Amino acid sequence: MTTASDLPTLAPRPAPRAKGRNVMAVASGKGGVGKTWFSITLAHALSRAGRKVLLFDGDLGLANVDIQLGLMPKTDLGSVVAGRMTLNQACVPYTEGGFDILAGRSGSGTLANIPLSRLQLLGDDLVVLSNSYDKVVVDLGAGVEKTTRNFAQQAGTIMVVTTDEPTSLTDAYAFIKVTHMERPGTDMRIVVNMANSTREGERIYNTLLKACEGFLKISPQLAGVIRRDLKVREAIRNQTPILTRSPNSEAAADVEAIVERLLRT
Repeated sequence: MTTASDLPTLAPRPAPRAKGRNVMAVASGKGGVGKTWFSITLAHALSRAGRKVLLFDGDLGLANVDIQLGLMPKTDLGSVVAGRMTLNQACVPYTEGGFDILAGRSGSGTLANIPLSRLQLLGDDLVVLSNSYDKVVVDLGAGVEKTTRNFAQQAGTIMVVTTDEPTSLTDAYAFIKVTHMERPGTDMRIVVNMANSTREGERIYNTLLKACEGFLKISPQLAGVIRRDLKVREAIRNQTPILTRSPNSEAAADVEAIVERLLRT
C-alpha cells in the first residue's frame, strides 16, 4: 500500500509574476528609430486625453528622457537601485506635460549591470507603482538585453517602433520573436515611425507582419503610422515636447491618433 510518505515530493512551482495591465512598454530592435521621442509624445498625448500618466525611463544603459526634455531631476532610478528611496519617491512631476517622470541616470552605464534578482524586484515594484496611475509608459532600451526583456515582461502592451530601414525591420522582428518565445500571447503592436506617407507606413508594417505570420504564426496589429516631420527634429533640438512646440504638426496628430485608438481598446 502506498502512503503519502512514499510519494515523490514535488517542488512548489513559483507563482507567476504579476503584470501591469496599464503598463505600456515602448521597444525597438535598434536605436535611432525615435523610440524615446515616441515614448515622451505618447505619455504627453495620454495626459492631454485626461489620463494620469507616468513616464518611466527603462533604458538603464543610455537613459535620455530627461535630456530630450531639458530636465535635471534631483532624483532618478540610480537612487532607487542604491536603496536611498522608493520608486514612488523618485517620481517627479513634469508640469509642462502634465505627467510624472521617473528618470534614468544619464551618462552612466552602471545600472545596466545590476544583478538579475535586483532587476526583477525593480520590475515587480514598477507593477505595484502602476496601480497609482491610469497609464505607465516605459521607454525600454534598444535590443533584447536582459534589462529590456525584464521590463517588457511587466507590460500589458508592448509598442514596437520601427522604420523602413532593413536593419530596423530585422531587429524589430528579432525583438518580437524573443518576446513571443518568452511570453506567448503578449499584446504587441507595431508603430511605423518616420514614414514618407501613411500608405508607405502601412506597406512597411505589412512587410513585418508577413514575417511574423510566416515564421512565428502571430499577427501583431498596427498601432499606427507616424509621418516624417521636420517639426520632430526641431522639438528634440529645443528639448521641448512636440505637442507643446508644434501641436498641429503631422507627427503630433499621428501620435494623438494612436492614443485615441489605444483608449478605445
